[in-house]
Amino acid sequence: MSAKLKSRLFVSVLLVFMLLLSLAVIVPLMIMLLGSFKNPTEVTAFDLKLPKVWLFGNYAEVFEKGGLATAFSNSIFITAVSTCTTILISSIAAFVLARKKSSLSRFLYYFFFIGTIIPMQVIPTIKLSNVFGFYGGYMNAILLYCALNISFSCFLYTGFIKGLPRSLDEAAFLDGASVFRVFFSVIFPLLKPVNMTVMILVFMNIWNDINIPLYFLTNPSKWTMPLSVYQFFGMYSGSNWNLVFADLVMTVLPVIIVFLFAQKYIISGLTEGALKE
Repeated sequence: MSAKLKSRLFVSVLLVFMLLLSLAVIVPLMIMLLGSFKNPTEVTAFDLKLPKVWLFGNYAEVFEKGGLATAFSNSIFITAVSTCTTILISSIAAFVLARKKSSLSRFLYYFFFIGTIIPMQVIPTIKLSNVFGFYGGYMNAILLYCALNISFSCFLYTGFIKGLPRSLDEAAFLDGASVFRVFFSVIFPLLKPVNMTVMILVFMNIWNDINIPLYFLTNPSKWTMPLSVYQFFGMYSGSNWNLVFADLVMTVLPVIIVFLFAQKYIISGLTEGALKE
């Protein structure tokens, strides 16, 4: 067997394997989507058959019974504030780390990198949140999400900024611009690819997370979408899978929309944000 034929065979096997892996995600998603329009009896088959009658009222019932209006607004608020804060802080920190050539900046860079591999310790964090009086509130969740996402975001920004010519900074400084003016007027507009990448990754990470709301949002009126789904699942999973599926669809829909809208920026941002020496 020639090397060329072996290469084609390998690629074909790899494509088939990737197709099977994608089906492992797509098939359950389609079962969930179709099941959200079925009646309680029909949905228990968990198949890909079209509903005999499309029950769009399932979504209205879920929205009313699941309290999704409050959960959705909570998720939007926490995700938006956390994402914007993460982008702002991590990009400024990355600018300083990328432009400062000192032992301190190198130490801080690796200190940020360590944050990407060390998991959050729940019990000590709860105790610390109680000490500062944040426990149970929106601020608690927002600060934790920022802390958890800044490390990786800073890592991406640093690699991208290192690829920008220093002459841009120097020209602005010669014109009398301050450090903040240089960053916001010169550097930040050039960060669009990595900004979009960080926004998408952080958005999806926060929107889908259930751990922080579960441990740090004690008031049900402040629960986010994943936690409301968890509660709804416990209430209706035994008898009304159609309502559970409708709840899940409404939860994952924003993530799918964001991903489809801006997926092209993920690869470009990760590639251009790769570490450059």
